[in-house]
Amino acid sequence: MTTYKKSGVDIKLSDKFTEFLEKKSKAIGGFAGLLPIAETKNQYSLVASTDGVGTKLKLAFLLDRHNTIGIDLVAMCVNDLLCCGARPMIFLDYYATGKLDLARSKKIIEGIMEGCRQGESVLLGGETAEMPGFYQPGEYDLAGFSVGIVKNSAALDGKKVRPGDVLIGLRSTGFHSNGFSLIRKILDDRKLLKKYAARLLTPTKIYVKDINKLRSALRKKKYDVLALAHITGSGIPGNLPRVLPKSMGAVVRTDSWKVPVIMREIQRLGSIPEPEMWDSFNMGIGMIAVVRKEAVKTGLSALKGSVVIGEVVKGKNEVVIK
Repeated sequence: MTTYKKSGVDIKLSDKFTEFLEKKSKAIGGFAGLLPIAETKNQYSLVASTDGVGTKLKLAFLLDRHNTIGIDLVAMCVNDLLCCGARPMIFLDYYATGKLDLARSKKIIEGIMEGCRQGESVLLGGETAEMPGFYQPGEYDLAGFSVGIVKNSAALDGKKVRPGDVLIGLRSTGFHSNGFSLIRKILDDRKLLKKYAARLLTPTKIYVKDINKLRSALRKKKYDVLALAHITGSGIPGNLPRVLPKSMGAVVRTDSWKVPVIMREIQRLGSIPEPEMWDSFNMGIGMIAVVRKEAVKTGLSALKGSVVIGEVVKGKNEVVIK
């Protein structure tokens, strides 16, 4: 039996560190941070988020395939901005390596540019750092920084969510950029890792256009999205409660969609318990939109392939997987 903790990642410890940070700064919390703009009489806020690609980079190194990893970088940042209702505007990257390889670096930046195109953001700048002796030959690290804007009256904070509201799931393109320490522990044989690497490197879905389309369609019917949850590390159980009121939870019905085949294959190879799968991976749902029951038909029509996966209920701030 393989677990995320055995692979070296302790999700509960990470949650405790996040709680510590939130106590140190009231501005920290949620999927991104908001800063009211005084010059707009606090009608608008800047919204910012930062993230990386994680150990998914190890697969890029293994296959010497670097043209899509930049899409992952942008996706992990702009998808978080969406959860606050923000419109992504600018993106910056930090690229660090032991020795600069021009051909490889161009591929990485091309991926970032494609991510910015999908995420409707401008690559405004960044930093490239050569650090001899710090990274193994052929290895590098990436971090991204996304900034957007939101009208405060249109910001998403989950306060309007109530019992009976419906969860619409937007499908993922695979594992996205989470759980790869666990995946690599399971696929520790180089040949086995290479067998699955191409599928595992599928870039993270960027939901900017989908969410714009969804909100536009709902507003025409006098509705709107009530909350958005980006499903990253700690899965649906760890991310959905972040956008629900403390007095509410959710029921997610697993028979609403089919979990991607690749995830079940990894589960079988690692003998991963079912609860551990839900706590580690997105299980095929990369973003969840909370809407009123009356808005469901419009929402599903706006986003082909989306599916109702559950509902909001009274109770503890947790997700029940059925």
